Amino acid sequence: MLRVLHLLAEKGKLMQVWTIEATQSVLDAVRLMAEKHIGALPVMQGEQLIGIITERDYARKIILHGKSSADTQVQEIMTTEVLTVRPDDTVHFCMQMMTEKRFRHMPVMDHDKLIGMISIGDLVKAVIDEQQQTIAQLERYIAG
Repeated sequence: MLRVLHLLAEKGKLMQVWTIEATQSVLDAVRLMAEKHIGALPVMQGEQLIGIITERDYARKIILHGKSSADTQVQEIMTTEVLTVRPDDTVHFCMQMMTEKRFRHMPVMDHDKLIGMISIGDLVKAVIDEQQQTIAQLERYIAG
């Protein structure tokens, strides 16, 4: 069964976890997400994860309320109750959690250190890849 550690390894060493500080502006967060083509940023205070800000937070808490993204700090709209996973958690566990709680991005923590981010897209890709491998093995077995 695939684990989060496998997803992070597949993303490779080039994977960088982009973060933002709570006192930065929401505009800074949105710019960084757009520049890096990502949908969420862990919010850090030093080395400690204190929240997460997503495109959904921006849409629902800034745009719909007519606030200024330049004048609003990340800490004012970030989600503070962040669910995280560990490298040894399974892909299926993560998918179940994201589906039940209705969110798309999750920080990966190794003890108290942020080591990566996974998305629902990463999980779906992993499940599809795993299923394709199983199908190929079964086809070889039947043909053999």
